[in-house]
Amino acid sequence: MSLTNKLRQAAEPIWSAILRHPFVSELYKGVLSMDKFRYYLLQDFNYLVGFVKALAAAAVKAPYLDGMRLAVELAHGELTTELASYEVMLAELGLSLKDAQAARPNPTNVAYMNFLSTTCLLGTYGQCLAALLPCFWTYQEIAETHAAELEGNPVPIYKKWASTYLSPEYKALVRELRATLDGLGEDFEALKGPFLTASAYELMFWDAAYRGETWPA
Repeated sequence: MSLTNKLRQAAEPIWSAILRHPFVSELYKGVLSMDKFRYYLLQDFNYLVGFVKALAAAAVKAPYLDGMRLAVELAHGELTTELASYEVMLAELGLSLKDAQAARPNPTNVAYMNFLSTTCLLGTYGQCLAALLPCFWTYQEIAETHAAELEGNPVPIYKKWASTYLSPEYKALVRELRATLDGLGEDFEALKGPFLTASAYELMFWDAAYRGETWPA
């Protein structure tokens, strides 16, 4: 069994909860409240900014040029393609880039971004990739699990958003990340903690979006 398969197996209870979370299932069915999706987009836009910073740290930690290239290309893709597509979706919902930048990251979002930054700055390259991988990989599994429901989704923006994670390009990206982590030869126990923690934060992020999490004051 590959290293990433072992990590996925260890995280099964968390990933199972992600796959059946009401935010996810309602979005793919097209019955999710648009207010909840709008809240999610604003939070995720801010999360992606922190994610890019973690990828930049990963590039610094990479022990070889191919690893550095992967991290830099991912960071560039998030800054250009991903954030640009979010800007378009925000506009479709009557929101602007200024609205997204002004939105205060919720407590779960802040904690998740801090975890990624700390892991990538203080951990090994492998630990950084292990912390970053669940974000990419869970979105693919979510899309594959709920693909049949997406076919009949009546909400165009939900179908457009979700279809990204079923594309051949996205699946190839996840495969490359997994292959890179598998090829590092790092110890499973050293990577298990970051992978499980990031997986838990993915679940918490969906839940925070569903609840519309706010700060106490």
